This record gives sequence, structure tokens and C-alpha cells, in this order.
Amino acid sequence: MESLDFVPSNLNNFGPNCDSKTISHTTSYCVKRKKKKGMGTITAPWKQLLLNALESNSHLKHSSYFQLATVGCNGRPSNRTLVFRGFQESSDKFHINTDNRTHKIEELKHCPFAEICWYFTDSWEQFRINGRVDVIDGSNPDTFKLQQREKSWFASSVKSRLQYLGPNPGLPRISEHQSEEEDRLDPSIGPVAAFCLLVLDPDQVDYLNLKNNERVKFISTLDMNGVKNWTSERINP
Repeated sequence: MESLDFVPSNLNNFGPNCDSKTISHTTSYCVKRKKKKGMGTITAPWKQLLLNALESNSHLKHSSYFQLATVGCNGRPSNRTLVFRGFQESSDKFHINTDNRTHKIEELKHCPFAEICWYFTDSWEQFRINGRVDVIDGSNPDTFKLQQREKSWFASSVKSRLQYLGPNPGLPRISEHQSEEEDRLDPSIGPVAAFCLLVLDPDQVDYLNLKNNERVKFISTLDMNGVKNWTSERINP
């Protein structure tokens, strides 16, 4: 299997330089061979594109916000804006913090598939990232997942954590004043019951660059050993 590092051909906007020996003629990406020759790549080729987009748009506060679409229990689409909390270590899985009392949790338990739509206004790039979402709350029996949840909790600001002490989201507002519980949060205490970590595992990524008029679709498949491999194809914008 050939493991590939993909770097966009527009080197003025993205990443490290590539020489002529490493350029693939089938896509607009630079390719560096790491393993045996094959059809796909174990390393997610779109991830570097996304990291570069985040870096080049980092001066814009809204660059860390994206939309997450789910399928409602009534079959209708449901969408909301969320904050990117980083990748899970040594993977292409997205971490998203949320309140387990929101409707999206029920929707994801009903249908675990979702899509991120992320547009970067400065570089004119869009990423549509489709995958399965794992819902991790305090009742999860997996020790590693609980550790990931706790780590994400402590990585959040105290102000962000206070939101999970408030009344149930989406219900009628009874009082205009915060409760004493909302005002008190020991920063050393672990995740509260309402805190939930979502982990989106991508299987398809649609990348669009409007400045270059380029569009690439990345699709993953699993080999016999359950290892994810990525292939890419240039498509019409």
C-alpha cells in the first residue's frame, strides 16, 4: 500500500514545496511516496488542506466555526453552527463539544451520520465532511472514550463549561436570572452530566477551492484489516 502526503499545487497559498519528481499527474496535488505502491493512502490527504486553510484564515475568529447537519427524527434536515475542538490524536476524527440535552443527541442516536460544511471566507475554500458520529457522554463504558471526554472538558474555557450548568436548551425560558449553580463551577472538577463529546469519523470529503476553480472528492474504504484508505478524484466545481 502506498501512503501519500498530499499538498495543494498552489504552493503560494499552501504548505511545503514540492519538486517535479513528487508531482502526481492525475490530481493537482503533490505526492510523496512512503510505502509500497498502491491505489490509495492511509493518511487522510484532505487533512493537510484543512490545516492549511485554518492557518491561513486564523486571523478571522469565525474560521473555527462550522455547520453540522443531521437527520431529524422526523426525517427532515437539522443544522446548527458548532466550534471545531481539534482532531483526535493521530487521526482524522473531529472533536465537537455539545450538551447532551440538545435535540442533536437524539437525532444522532436515531441516525449516526452527519455532515460538516465549513467555508473559509478569506481563502475561498469549502469542505463538506461526511461521516459517522460517536456520541460520548458520562455513561459510556469505554475508558478511553471517557478520557477523551474529560480531556476535551478541561481544554474548554471555564465560561464555556458554565453553559452546561444552565437549564435545558430548547425549553421555554422561565427566569431571566442565572441560578446559583450556574455561577459556581469548580475548575478542577471533571465533566458535568450534561457535557457530551461528539467524535465525527469522516468517510467522504468534498473540497472546493473557488480561487483556483478546483474541486476534489476524497473517499475512504476499509481494507481486509479494517484500515481506512483514501482515494481522490478531481470533479467539476
